[in-house]
Amino acid sequence: MVREFRTTSEADTLAFAARLAPMLAAGDAVLLHGDLGAGKSVLARGIARGMGVTGPMPSPTFTLLIPYACGGRKLYHFDLYRLSDPDEYYAAGLDEFVGGDGVAVVEWPEMAELDPEPALDVHIRRGEGDDERRIAVENRGVAGYAPAALSDWSVTDHGE
Repeated sequence: MVREFRTTSEADTLAFAARLAPMLAAGDAVLLHGDLGAGKSVLARGIARGMGVTGPMPSPTFTLLIPYACGGRKLYHFDLYRLSDPDEYYAAGLDEFVGGDGVAVVEWPEMAELDPEPALDVHIRRGEGDDERRIAVENRGVAGYAPAALSDWSVTDHGE
C-alpha cells in the first residue's frame, strides 16, 4: 500500500522526515525519488537530524556517499545523481553500505537501478504552493514503519 503525505514548508518536510527516523533500523533503506529541487535532500537531512546527526550536512553529489555516526547508529547518505552507469555504483563498492550495518538514505536510486529490501520507496513532488510537497511512501519490508505516527501529514492511502 502507498500512503500519501503533504507538507507545507521546508521546516514541515524536515519535521516529517525526522519523525520517520526512529522507524528505521540497520539494514533499512530509504529510496528518494523526485525531480531536481523536489526536496530529496531536505528529506535526507530531516532523517539524519531525527537520527541525531548534528553539524553541517553537505550534499554527497560529488562524493556519492557521506557516512554519519549517530549515537551508536550509522547513516549512509547517498546522492547518485552523477552516476553515468549503474556499474559505477558497484565498481566503487558502494553496494556494501545498503542493507548492512546502518540506515541507507539514497537520492536518485534509479541511477544505480537499486531495488533493495527492506526499503521505504519515497516519491516526492511539488504541490500546489511553492513550498508544498506531496510525499508518497510505499513500505517494502521496513519492520518499524508506522504510518499512524505520521498522521499529522497524512492525505490518503492508495491500494496495493
